[in-house]
Amino acid sequence: MAEITPNKVLDARGLQCPMPVVKTSQEIKTIGVGEVLQVLATDPGSMADITAWCKSTGNELLNMEKGGGVFTFYIKRVR
Repeated sequence: MAEITPNKVLDARGLQCPMPVVKTSQEIKTIGVGEVLQVLATDPGSMADITAWCKSTGNELLNMEKGGGVFTFYIKRVR
C-alpha cells in the first residue's frame, strides 16, 4: 500500500469515547475536501466508533492501523 501523507494530524490519545469521534468531527471541517486527516487514538472503542462515523458522514476511511497501543486512522474528507 502506498504511504498516505496526511494534511493534518489529530492527536486524540488518552481521550475516552466519545471524544475521539467528537474531535474528529470538528477537525475534519478544518481541512479541504479531498484532504486527509490522520487521527491517533488509544481508546479501543475508537476502532468501531470512527469506522461508523465515517460511514454515517460519508467520509472515506482510507486505512487504519494498530501498533504500540495506538490506533491510527487516515480519513479522507469527501464533502
